[in-house]
Amino acid sequence: MTEPRLSFATASAVKRPIYLDHHATTPVDIRVAEIVFNMMVSTFGNANSIDHTFGEAAATIVENAKSNVAELVGSDPANVFFTSGSTEAIRLAISHAIGPARASPLHIALTRVEHQALIDTVRLAERLGIAVVTWIDVDQQARISSGSLLAALQSGADLVCVMAANNEVGTIYPLEEIISLVHSHDAAILVDATQAAGRIGLGGIGADIDYLIFSSHKIYGPKGVGALVSGVYDAGRVYGLGATHDATPNVPGIAGMGEACRIMQSEGAIETHRIADMRDRLQAELLRQIPDLVVNGDKQNRLAHNLHVSVPGTPNDLIVSRLRKKVAISTGAACMSGAQSPSHVLRAMGLADGLQDGALRIGLGRFTSESDIENAALEIVAAVNDVRNAMAGKDYE
Repeated sequence: MTEPRLSFATASAVKRPIYLDHHATTPVDIRVAEIVFNMMVSTFGNANSIDHTFGEAAATIVENAKSNVAELVGSDPANVFFTSGSTEAIRLAISHAIGPARASPLHIALTRVEHQALIDTVRLAERLGIAVVTWIDVDQQARISSGSLLAALQSGADLVCVMAANNEVGTIYPLEEIISLVHSHDAAILVDATQAAGRIGLGGIGADIDYLIFSSHKIYGPKGVGALVSGVYDAGRVYGLGATHDATPNVPGIAGMGEACRIMQSEGAIETHRIADMRDRLQAELLRQIPDLVVNGDKQNRLAHNLHVSVPGTPNDLIVSRLRKKVAISTGAACMSGAQSPSHVLRAMGLADGLQDGALRIGLGRFTSESDIENAALEIVAAVNDVRNAMAGKDYE
């Protein structure tokens, strides 16, 4: 395996905080960055302008990137449509499922723990009167209620939206079973694989997913590029004004995403094992030093880089603020950063208020080191103790 390099970690002698927020975004792998740079200054042609070698070279880069994306998720290159990220891909998929001239509202069923970008898109469609919504329940580990899913299908759902893995607590969903059940009820399925692509195996089922969505910047690629992978998608049958896939392709971003996918396909299994080991050591150390710590999600079936914990009765914003210049972790999804209300995911799981208020999301990554884990544990424990001591010394509201 090629040893990954990360330039920003060694470019300056200034000590940086330990980065453990890889759910929000990942640093660009230097191997990806080099390709993106080359596409901007050397292979800079417009992929839509193939009357000369510059455009032809760019078009070839786009096709190669499609192949790398398709291989990572087990689909066909012809099914890859590049977007500005997962949010645009979600909107395109929902708009396509609705269609330009639908006689009745699309019946969409989605789990209560989907990403806010999907929830917001579905709710907008509902307000516009072009969709009706059924919610699928989850249990306290964010696992899907099979009875709730079946009831949604039996009520006539046209489209079922299920994450490949939850972006907050890391719970992985049994996609093979879900896809089979959904299709047996003549419904389509949309899978948001933004956190899971390259981290769990999709090769055996990717081609069976009607709409599969993920984003480059979650897999050490550049921001501003993602993909809708779909064998049913047709840009001419999108509700509203339609898609913009005839616009000038973002060749540097597309090339970067393709390379990020290639690296994940080649190195992901080994990387996942290493990260899971470090995650488990960090979890064990936090549990040892914070005895009442609660680990959330399905501990037996979660993303390797995910560690979601709750410090009971200890406000998570105070912990994070004390760690701000030391360890980068979060209180929840990046789209809800700064929000004062508890996560909709944790509410759907039915966690006690004290566990919701003390929730912390920790995300390890490709460039996380053993010393990062050791130092992060020390800093997190110190921050928790600091907050608790401060709360014990005065009335706290």
